Amino acid sequence: MLVEKKERVILGIDPGTAVMGYGAILEKGSKMELITMGIVRMEHLDDHFLKLQRIFEKTIHLIDEYKPDVLAIEAPFYGKNIQVMLKLGRAQGVAMAAALSRNIPVTEYAPRKIKQSITGNGSSGKEQVAAMLQRLLNFKETPEFLDATDGLAVAVCHSFQRVPSGGSGKAKSYSGWASFVQDNKKRVK
Repeated sequence: MLVEKKERVILGIDPGTAVMGYGAILEKGSKMELITMGIVRMEHLDDHFLKLQRIFEKTIHLIDEYKPDVLAIEAPFYGKNIQVMLKLGRAQGVAMAAALSRNIPVTEYAPRKIKQSITGNGSSGKEQVAAMLQRLLNFKETPEFLDATDGLAVAVCHSFQRVPSGGSGKAKSYSGWASFVQDNKKRVK
């Protein structure tokens, strides 16, 4: 019989070619603790391939430092420019390759799903997501860049998808913040 781990580290990444956001949380049973969050700046690099190399190397460094059990990553979304989406897809791909090279499983989430799981509204702004994360994880400092909280949001979203319900040991998915709160009143302050 498989015994589920009582603790796990989730690394979340918001890929980008100018700024990559990341956040790591420690999940202890039904509680979450902030481990770290931050950004990787690449706007000073002109070469797209150097940016991809930096993303890969930084992701490997984060994995080696924090030993995550899983990597959760934001999926690229189509905006107005297909070239931007292609570059974001490449950034996501190298971060995923870094995790897979260390045998870390990868889960991908759509931006709307991430926002909905954190705030209950899939069209929330970055500021709303950051404010909700501050309350959930009890940290005061406001990151310099909202890309850091975006990376953290991906990790928290992944945690919310796997919250055990009752004593059955099976994971329960929540359609949004309101349904999560309804089932987890003791976890929300």
